[in-house]
Order: sequence, then structure tokens, then C-alpha cells
Amino acid sequence: MTTAHALPEKWAEAPDDVDGDQLDLADRQALRRVAGLSTELTDVTEVEYRRLRLERVVLAGLYGSSTDTAEGAEISLHELAALAETAGSQVIDGVLQRRDTPDAGTWLGSGKAEELRELVAASGADTVICDGDLSPSQRRSLEDVVKVKVIDRTALILDIFAQHAKSKEGKAQVELAQLEYLLPRLRGWGESMSRQAGGRVAGGEGIGSRGPGETKIELDRRRIRHRMAKLRRQIAGMKAARVTKRDSRRRNQVPSVAIAGYTNAGKSSILNRLTGAGVLVEDALFATLDPTVRRAQTPDGRGYTLTDTVGFVRRLPHQLVEAFRSTLEEVAEADLVLHVIDAAHPDPEGQLAAVREVLAEVGAGDIREIVVVNKVDAADPHVVERLLRREKRSVAVSARTGEGFEALLAVVADALPRPDVEIDLVVPYQRGDLVSRVHSEGEVLAEDHTPDGTRLHARVRAGLAEALRSVQASA
Repeated sequence: MTTAHALPEKWAEAPDDVDGDQLDLADRQALRRVAGLSTELTDVTEVEYRRLRLERVVLAGLYGSSTDTAEGAEISLHELAALAETAGSQVIDGVLQRRDTPDAGTWLGSGKAEELRELVAASGADTVICDGDLSPSQRRSLEDVVKVKVIDRTALILDIFAQHAKSKEGKAQVELAQLEYLLPRLRGWGESMSRQAGGRVAGGEGIGSRGPGETKIELDRRRIRHRMAKLRRQIAGMKAARVTKRDSRRRNQVPSVAIAGYTNAGKSSILNRLTGAGVLVEDALFATLDPTVRRAQTPDGRGYTLTDTVGFVRRLPHQLVEAFRSTLEEVAEADLVLHVIDAAHPDPEGQLAAVREVLAEVGAGDIREIVVVNKVDAADPHVVERLLRREKRSVAVSARTGEGFEALLAVVADALPRPDVEIDLVVPYQRGDLVSRVHSEGEVLAEDHTPDGTRLHARVRAGLAEALRSVQASA
């Protein structure tokens, strides 16, 4: 782990270098989708797995219920546009339909679906993305009207996660979420999905060998369920390794701080500025999927760990929350959560509520929280002031310029649990390992070198205090 004692002076002078070389970003940008190429399966005699072809897209949204407003729907549609662009598509146009409840048939309603078809034909779009969750029948009905591929918000987010997942665990979690989404949406093509065969007839042996068997779509469903079970076992095994590391930090009584927040709020930039981790930073949604753990220190020398986590978004698909539950447990097990919000966003309060909803779902709703109001260099000062008034424990920062980070470090140091056992003893020089632990895990009040060893006056936790006293007693 990389250790950072305080804010390096060079970062204050050259903020562009805070995020390091960003080799992961160069690697990600080295592969881009080419307009005009399709990723759909060409063999339509098999199950249609609905690979996404995100090229030229039109967005569609609904509003009109008691909780939805036109302004909120526009903000959500802008976010959907950012998601679509992150997935590699070109957004051509967007439409909003005022409707109290989605139409059971075509989601938008038959008349508006026809208008959408005309817009799609006039713009040359090849995909419609709906800002909501479509049932399998709604998606098929809307596709039949608009004559191009239709996907929903969940499918789009899953596609982004599939593109950005890098670690073995991240890829397994995304695949599991995709299969959970796909299972009820398998779609057959004509007679190929209704054939049944049993015994030797499947091998072409004909009369006399027929018997009950599975349709092809049933066979695919069974294979998907088997694959999902295998992925769950793999993820459970990977979780065990992370639990072991976390338990080791607990035994050493190292406090942990988790950085959580809305996607693209600046979590990775804050981690980089606090620790010099150099993790990927990109102006895109869901740039970070794999958690990064780094070691840092408070200004008074107490060590703690910082964990960067996956970002959240409104209506985060349930499949992803479940698949990434083991990763999100890093937040639930933390001593402190740095909840990062984007002060320059049109609806920062909405971001706060969306993140807290997911945190509560994974059991992290009661963890002590510091709200980090980020991007104050680009935000309206009145909005920043409003957020600071609303949140009792909050601090305003700019990860780009470094503004406010001294205050953030002080707030973190104050919020972390402090060692509660005060010691004043001499540690033999041959036990320098214990002296090092006092410096990294405790709070040194005074230190002096004597002929017999290192005299320490410090505050440490109970386990380390016991180890120190036993060494002194045996000396």
C-alpha cells in the first residue's frame, strides 16, 4: 500500500499531475466503437442475446406521476445521454412524454410510439433508449412499432459495466448481473425455439426414438441458470480473500475510510489527491468499477485505509446491487464514509438521496458519514453554501485545485476512532517492530531514546497495549 502523510506540496503547484500517468485511461481510450458496425448476432436461429448496437440513438422518457416533474425528467434524460455517450453511442435527439403511468403495451402509448417511429426514421437513428425499465413485452411491442432496436436504462448501465470491468471479480459480477437481466428476456425466433426432442431423435435417428425433451429456449435457460450458479460460487470464493484482508486490518486495528458517492462526482480524484494512488480518472460515468485500497495517515500520524468504490446512480439496477454486494460490503464495514457529491450538478440533493438509498440497502446506512462537497471551483457558491448548511458534518473541496483538503484531512482525523489506552513505558531496541506499530496504529505523545530502549508515551488500542506491556515485563 502507498502511504501519504499529508498533501504533497508539488500537487498544490501542479494540480494536473495529481492523478499520475493515467495509463489505464490511455488503455481504455485505445479502443473505441466504430460507427456503422453492428455487434448483433448474425445467426438468428439461436436465442437472441440482444447484444447492444449503440451507434446513433434517440432517448425517450416519461414524467407526470406525483413524484415526477418536467424538470426532474429533463435532468434524468441528460444523465441518460451521458450514460449513452459513455457506452460509445451518439445521441441524436430526446423526447419526453407526459403520462401518469407507463402504457402496458408500448410504454409510451400507441400514438406517441408512432411519433417516435417518425422521429427515428427522420434522424436515421438505429437505437431507442428508454429512461426506465421495460418489461420484455413492452420492449418487443415498442420495437415492432419503431422498427429499430429498443433497450432500457438497465440494459445500458449493464453494457457500460461490461465495457469497464477490469478485475476477475468485477467481470464475474457484471456477467452475473447481465444473466439475471437476460433470463426473463430470452426471445425465440419462430419454430427453432419450439422443437422438442428426447432420446436418440436429437441425433437424427428418427422414428421410434422420440420422447419428451426440452425446447431450445428451455435448454438455454437451464444453461444460464447453471452459469449463474457457477458465477455466484466464484464471487463467494473471491469474497473470502477480501474478508481475510479486512480481518487482518481489523486485527491490526487500522481504521478504514470508504469513499462513496454518485458516479462521476470525483471520488477517484479525491483518493488520488489524498494518497497519490494514481487510479483511473475519466470524465465519464462509472469510470471506476474495481475497488482500490490505499493507506494514508492523519496529520498527527495515525494510519488508516482509504477505499475507492463503484459509483451509484439513480435507479441503479437491482441486479447490479446484488451482484456487487460483496464489493459494497467494503463500505458497510468501514469506520467512516466520505460521501462525495458534485456541487456543480443540477440536482446534488437528488444525488445524495440516491446514494444513501443504496448505502442503506447494503447495510451501510448507519456508518458515520462526512459529506464532501466537491467541484466547488465550478459550482455556484450559493449551492455550495446551501449544501454545507443542510449537512451538519460536511466540508467543501475541489479535487482539481486542492482547495479545502487541509480542512478535509482535519475532519477525517477528528472523526476516526482514537486509541483509548494510554501507555508510558520503555520498549527494548530489539523490538523496533512494536515501536513502528505504535507510530502507524497509535498516537505518539512523546518519544525518547534511553540506554535501555525507546521510551514511549502514547495512546494505543488495547491489543497493542497488552503486547507492549508483556514485552516490558519480560525485559
